[in-house]
Amino acid sequence: MVINDSNYEEVIAQGKPVVLDFWATWCGPCRMIGPIIEELAAQYDGQVTVGKVNIEDEADDLVSEFGIRNVPTVLFIKDGQVVDKIVGAAAKSKFEEKIQAML
Repeated sequence: MVINDSNYEEVIAQGKPVVLDFWATWCGPCRMIGPIIEELAAQYDGQVTVGKVNIEDEADDLVSEFGIRNVPTVLFIKDGQVVDKIVGAAAKSKFEEKIQAML
C-alpha cells in the first residue's frame, strides 16, 4: 500500500498496527528490503497495515513529522504512536520480531 500525506490519517484511523517503510528510488538498501516488506504485507494481511512511503513523492509532511533523515527507515506504529524502528537494511526475522511485539 502506498502511504502519503493525503492518506496517512485514514490509515491510522483504522486502528490496526502500521508498518511504514520510508524509501527512495535511488536507495540501494531500500531495494534490498522491498521484497521483504511485500512478503510481510501478505503474511500479516488483515492484522497489520504495511505501507511504503516514497520520500520523493507527496510525503514531505510525514518525512518532517517523523524526522526521517536516512532511508530506508521502517517505523512500527501502534495506537498512533511509534513504538519501534529499524534504520537501514535488516533480515526479515528482525522485521517479524518487531511486528510480533505489536500484536
